[in-house]
Amino acid sequence: MKKKLIITFAALVSLCASVNAQTSAVYAPDGIALKGYDAVAFFTLSKPVKGSVDYSYKWHNATWLFATKSGLDSFKGAPEKYAPQYGGYCAFGAAEGHKAPTQPETWTIVHNRLYFNYNEKVKESWMKNQAVLIDSADRKWPEIKDKE
Repeated sequence: MKKKLIITFAALVSLCASVNAQTSAVYAPDGIALKGYDAVAFFTLSKPVKGSVDYSYKWHNATWLFATKSGLDSFKGAPEKYAPQYGGYCAFGAAEGHKAPTQPETWTIVHNRLYFNYNEKVKESWMKNQAVLIDSADRKWPEIKDKE
């Protein structure tokens, strides 16, 4: 029983380490940015929309997927306009000086910039003090973007 508990604990630690070890400047599990959601659709349709491999684009060492050719073309023409802040990592986490994975449902657009958070609870906290947290994340991001 004790051996099984130790093996289970080791597996959980390994899983957590792989989730948190993000050396890429873009949050791209399996090389796909935004878990395959269309970055442009957050702006044009105001909701998360799954992209398609038929409309893909390689940018910043990640593959970005789009639901339509027009979304793909818009992103190609101005990727900085549509790409999420902090590479799609959690905005609250970036404000605290670390990277954290995100969920597409936690998106917000503030001053025409796309942000994501770790989960809905973190998003609620982030929403209460966005201006201060954005300022903090903007200052800390250059230091953490290429670190684990």
